[in-house]
Amino acid sequence: WWWGGAPTVPPCPPMTCCPAQTGFFQEMDKGECQYLNGTKQVKYLMKYIYNREQTVHFDSDVGHFVADTPLGEPDAKYWNSLPEELEYRRAEVDRFCRHNYGVNRPFTVERRG
Repeated sequence: WWWGGAPTVPPCPPMTCCPAQTGFFQEMDKGECQYLNGTKQVKYLMKYIYNREQTVHFDSDVGHFVADTPLGEPDAKYWNSLPEELEYRRAEVDRFCRHNYGVNRPFTVERRG
């Protein structure tokens, strides 16, 4: 899945096209569910992190992507322009969070001493 749309330049060896990009970098996506009173109030968060800095996130309570840094602004703008992407992310509250709550409940909530 290519988040930024179709690549506009053909692939090439990094040393040829991107000499400044020869070092190490980290990119991470983190999904998180927050529960209040079981599944009565559930919040889904998807965080996008680049080099240990959160650049953009989706919050199901807000319903769209929010840029956290200038680097995240183009991504938030692009993803917010895709109705199918927003619909998919909004549905994650039920599909991902509520579903996993039910699956994991015997090993988490019911296991408290």
